[in-house]
Amino acid sequence: MNTREKFMQKLLVVFAGALICSLLWGSAFPCIKIGYRMMHIAGDDSASQILYAGLRFTLAGLLVILIGSIGKRTVLLPKGKAWGKVLILSMFQTVGQYVFFYIGLAHTSGVKSSIIIGTNAFVAILVASLIFHQERLTLRKVAGCLIGFSGVALVTLGGAGMDLHMSFAGEGCVFLSSVAYAVSSACFKIFAKTEDSFLLSGYQFLTGGIIMGITGIAMHGTVQGFTVASTALLVYMALISAVAYTLWGILLKYNPISRVAVFGFMNPVIGVILSALLLGEGEQAAGIKSILALVLVSIGIWIVNGTKKQG
Repeated sequence: MNTREKFMQKLLVVFAGALICSLLWGSAFPCIKIGYRMMHIAGDDSASQILYAGLRFTLAGLLVILIGSIGKRTVLLPKGKAWGKVLILSMFQTVGQYVFFYIGLAHTSGVKSSIIIGTNAFVAILVASLIFHQERLTLRKVAGCLIGFSGVALVTLGGAGMDLHMSFAGEGCVFLSSVAYAVSSACFKIFAKTEDSFLLSGYQFLTGGIIMGITGIAMHGTVQGFTVASTALLVYMALISAVAYTLWGILLKYNPISRVAVFGFMNPVIGVILSALLLGEGEQAAGIKSILALVLVSIGIWIVNGTKKQG
């Protein structure tokens, strides 16, 4: 084990890196809503949302490739089998995850979607353990995930939008979005053993973003209202993806998926809190409920990472 690997496996480093990712991804929730307003995209206009996301991820890919190329002092370019790995990642991480999410969101409530997406970390651990056999599924990991998810459920419940109705186009597609995320995490960990993390991140975003953009246009989606402010917000959201996903990928490369993925429970909780601050949704993020949710999520993270031996 080299020095860099030991450093990236320190719990404090994993915590700091994952917290940065959660803060960035959490800020995406309100920023996307603000972006829709600026670009005149309706909440049920899936085609325009997919096109908008395609622009965001294409730009994110270009930024990662640029930063990685500067760091390596050479132009990052996939060679040979690396293209196949990039395509697999883009189809699961960018295209699959977000297209399924937008389709599902158009056919179910935001509350249900938030709760299902809150299972991302749990699904990622199950996929890594039961399908890819990258680590053992222990009772402690399951318990930590359930407690962490209870925090997500707590902060997203409490309003309208919850009933027993289920449909494949709605809840089914949102769940498939979680599965796509889980598979992409496992694949990234495998591919990062032989490929550069920046190369994988950059080109999967670029490829996925272009595919999503073409898909959005084919569905007659439109994006308008480009101003200095709306363009700056789009660039910021591209940076969110570029920085957070690349950093997340580096953490996955050196650590068991469960050790990293469980921090994903922080994303919706932070998203609700930031939405309260940026969008004035104070009632949804009522103080005591958000604090209790953070406590539950923190306990879940501690339980999963408290194992003496990871794997």
